[in-house]
Parts: sequence; structure tokens; C-alpha cells
Amino acid sequence: MSVTAYLGLGSNQGDRAENLRQAIRKLDGQAGIRVLRVSPVYETEPFGYVEQEAFLNMAVAVETDLSPEQLLETALAVERELGRVRTIRWGPRTIDIDLLLYGTSSVSLEHLVIPHPGLSLRAFVLVPLRDIWEGGVLPGHDQTIDHYLSLLAEDQKGVREWGATNWEIGSDPSAS
Repeated sequence: MSVTAYLGLGSNQGDRAENLRQAIRKLDGQAGIRVLRVSPVYETEPFGYVEQEAFLNMAVAVETDLSPEQLLETALAVERELGRVRTIRWGPRTIDIDLLLYGTSSVSLEHLVIPHPGLSLRAFVLVPLRDIWEGGVLPGHDQTIDHYLSLLAEDQKGVREWGATNWEIGSDPSAS
């Protein structure tokens, strides 16, 4: 049985747009994952550890028959393939792939929490997710994306549209 899951992607090292393209291509090329929708790309200031370059952030909707744990492992493998090294929490990275939502499921494991714990508090996640979200109230929450965005102070938002992706789904995104 397949489920629609939502992933947040971010990059602030190297060719940020190319890192996002490669991550989408690699995710779509994995058995059990098909990319359905891709948000525009947004540029955002760093969160947490602020002494680093700005990020490009986006969200993708995928259809998957992988379990939440398998989807997480696949995302982590793609991060490693693209040179992700974990040294500083919220630090610089070639690619970051977060599992935001997995259907309407809630998961609470030591290494995986769904919905993503910071989902409703981070504009850099909410804004691109809103572009591809096909629902009202967020699973595991009691309100819509727009409601959570309205609660954030303007200085917490800092999300600027960087550009549309026009990366055709099912084709090689690196060719665009």
C-alpha cells in the first residue's frame, strides 16, 4: 500500500540548487519512491547555528511503499551520497532531507518522530510545504499551515522565493 509522504530539503554548501536537484533525482530513482510534486525553491537565513551561509529550501511530495523507517534510511543514504557530514547541529550541509509527514501517521521513535517535531514552528519548512500540500489541517496538528505561519513573528519568517524549479518529475532534474 502506498502513502504520500512529504520531505523537506535544504542546502547551504557548494552549488545549492544542484544539490537539491541531485537529491530529488536520487530520491525519485529509489525503489519504492516516486516524486509527485516539487515546491518552488526559497532562500532562508540559517536556523539554530547562524554563523553560516543562507540555505536554499524546498519540499517534495513522494508516493512511497516504504515504511517510515525505510524512507528515513533512504533519505539518510542520499544525504551521505551527496557528501553530507554531520559535525555541528543545525550546521552547514550539502544537503539535508527531513521526513516531515508520512500520510496521516504519527511515529515516535528515538531516531524518528513524525510529524517532524519542528514542523509548525519553522517558516522555512511551512512555506514550501504549503505549495505542495493537498490537505487542510496538518496530520498530528490541529490547524492548517497558514494558521501556524500566522503565529510566527515577521523576523522569524525570513523566507524569500528564490525561483521555481521547473524540474520535470520522472525525468532527470539535473538536465534542467
